[in-house]
Amino acid sequence: MMNNIKTIKKIINDIKYFNPKKIDDIKKFKIKFLGKKQGIITSLINKLKYIPIYERKDIGMILNKLKNEVKEKIRKSYIKIQDLNINKFDTTIPGKSIEIGSIHPISIIKNKIIKILYSIGFCYVDGNEIEDDWHNFTALNIPVLHPSRDMQDTFFICKDPDLLLRTHTSSVQIRYMKKNNPPFKIFSIGKVYRNETVSSNSNYMFHQVEAFYVNKNVSFYNLKKTIEYIINLLFGKIKVRFRLSYFPFTEPSAEVDILYDNKWLEIMGCGIIDPKVLKNVNIDYDMYTGFALGLGIERLAMIIYKIKDIRIFFNNDICFLNQFTSVF
Repeated sequence: MMNNIKTIKKIINDIKYFNPKKIDDIKKFKIKFLGKKQGIITSLINKLKYIPIYERKDIGMILNKLKNEVKEKIRKSYIKIQDLNINKFDTTIPGKSIEIGSIHPISIIKNKIIKILYSIGFCYVDGNEIEDDWHNFTALNIPVLHPSRDMQDTFFICKDPDLLLRTHTSSVQIRYMKKNNPPFKIFSIGKVYRNETVSSNSNYMFHQVEAFYVNKNVSFYNLKKTIEYIINLLFGKIKVRFRLSYFPFTEPSAEVDILYDNKWLEIMGCGIIDPKVLKNVNIDYDMYTGFALGLGIERLAMIIYKIKDIRIFFNNDICFLNQFTSVF
């Protein structure tokens, strides 16, 4: 009995003053007291059957308590060592580059366009992906029952016919012009949604960029030169043509084509902002004019990288994505 009490006191003392400096110290401490074959506490528990019954219960409770204290000491010691290692980490050491991924082709084209627009004085503004009818349609001269709404059928939120997923980034133009006075050169870029059948050429979600410029005496000549500059930086010296078209929010309007691989390819729409749109945001259309241009990022990426199926952009195919190891 006296030997057991002496041993227990020593265990208590060892636990109290245990102060490890490394992980190996903790491992040795665990083996010393809880090792399956020679652990001090383990051995004492195994010898309980040789102790008189009237002493067995009390000593058993003490040993069980010590066993739990050793486990708790081990747990806290591990935490302490980890904290010490974290504190020793030198945050001024340069990080190590790990080549485990690549930039998505959509991001490559998007970043290139952003860089181009910044270089000619446009500023970026963000906007809502969930819009209301007025900002997405009506303010852009697309009233209820207008035929062009059929081309931009979208997804409505719950049962509210006034809340929808935006069909173009033009809604950002409306929100910005409501709160700011001309002159301004702005662009917005992001996801847009349309109720399209998914195929090799179309998807219900895609990325669009819209740029618009409002000032005194803005002309179609300004628009034409801006677009030619953007196209030259994207494709190099290439033939460009403007075809008359129709958009409710611009007048006159045009589609822009490029001669690429001996074929004329449509890449964007553009036009002079319709005076009705300026009137809807309380801008004096007798004093100010403006232009707007919009293009799809996926369409550009498919042309530049010769991709035949738009769906592959969203499949997360590693073999496909690993091909894009550099940016513009």
